[in-house]
Amino acid sequence: MRFVDLFAGLGGFHLAAKGLGGQCVFACEIDEKLRTNYEANFGINPAGDIKKVNPKEVPHHDLLCAGFPCQPFSKAGDQMGWKDAVRGTVFFNIVEILRHHQPKFVVLENVAHFVKHDKGNTYTKVKTALEKLGYDVKHEQLSPHRFGVPQIRERMYMIGQLGGLNGFQWPKPQTTGDELSVRDILDENPSDAIGLSEQVTNCLNTWQEFIELFPKKEELPSFPIWSMEFKATYPYKQDSLYEVELEKLRKKRGSFGKTLNYRFRENLMAHLPSYARYRENSFPDWKQIFIKHNRDLYENHKKKIDRWLDKIQKFPPSLQKLEWNCKGGERNIWNYMIQFRASGVRIKRPTTSPSLVAMTTTQVPIIGWEKRYMTVRECARLQSMDKLKHFPAGSAAMAALGNAVNVKVANLVLKSLLKG
Repeated sequence: MRFVDLFAGLGGFHLAAKGLGGQCVFACEIDEKLRTNYEANFGINPAGDIKKVNPKEVPHHDLLCAGFPCQPFSKAGDQMGWKDAVRGTVFFNIVEILRHHQPKFVVLENVAHFVKHDKGNTYTKVKTALEKLGYDVKHEQLSPHRFGVPQIRERMYMIGQLGGLNGFQWPKPQTTGDELSVRDILDENPSDAIGLSEQVTNCLNTWQEFIELFPKKEELPSFPIWSMEFKATYPYKQDSLYEVELEKLRKKRGSFGKTLNYRFRENLMAHLPSYARYRENSFPDWKQIFIKHNRDLYENHKKKIDRWLDKIQKFPPSLQKLEWNCKGGERNIWNYMIQFRASGVRIKRPTTSPSLVAMTTTQVPIIGWEKRYMTVRECARLQSMDKLKHFPAGSAAMAALGNAVNVKVANLVLKSLLKG
């Protein structure tokens, strides 16, 4: 079986297909560092920008694999036909390669939200484009934690086969995730492990103090904790605060109860949480619910929270929010997996790792009980990339792993598909 690996990254599809006896005859990757890394691992020098690839120069193949980017598709395509619906996106280049070579199989991978992107229009255009070329198409949402890998990472897989899928069945889940443990992929005292900075340690200790404010008989909040809402009184039951008269806003309180009594609106807005400053759609229903929950939480515990509140304000806004995903568990942050996200500090049980994203160094999962970040090799195991010898240097490795295709899941999908 000859295959091509488009948007190749670290080579997740390459490892998956090669594990089934496949031979890679062409690869494409726009990032120069990743191309160099790919050649070091597989002995193949990938082409660069797929938009500059001539389909005629791609070798004949039986299988096309692509973890392609999700880009907005042209609305003009709704009136001008499927070809124009994908023109101008990188998916158009996939279509042209498929049209020229007509491989029997195609496998695409994308974020789980892809099927809902643009109210489902993007998915429909991709599916229609493949069907126009003669492919029978199906899609499914799959995650490594269903197949014995301790990482929850929901992804959309779309498969196509010329002549029909012939009774194809998606791989059956093997695990639920509850029986897994991140400890199984960790190294003992890895020499390249990076410890936590003083700011990170202080932030987590500050949130630990917050958790200890609550009586043991009382459940910890299951909603995201937004500490900037404590003491805040600004109105939030409207589309945007730009609709509210300045005189009315000046009488309210902003983040952490800060005064809003400023002459100009721009000065006033600077003292509100960043999520409350949009000119449109500042307060959808879900956000109003979270704000109310946090303000109620403060009112119910204000004496205790007031003694703590100054401490959390020393940290950046993204660290002033907490997601406690350990309901019923021991109330010790340092016993869990931790990840710093734009949405806040996320604490979760060590059954599975937080989903790897295209990570900056600050977003790498933290092993709480060892007070260190996960290493590149450990994150690679979460992507079933144990066999890779080479990774990009520094933070580029973590970013690439966050974008990578999980090898075990891709291998199981390919195995099921190729049976046909």
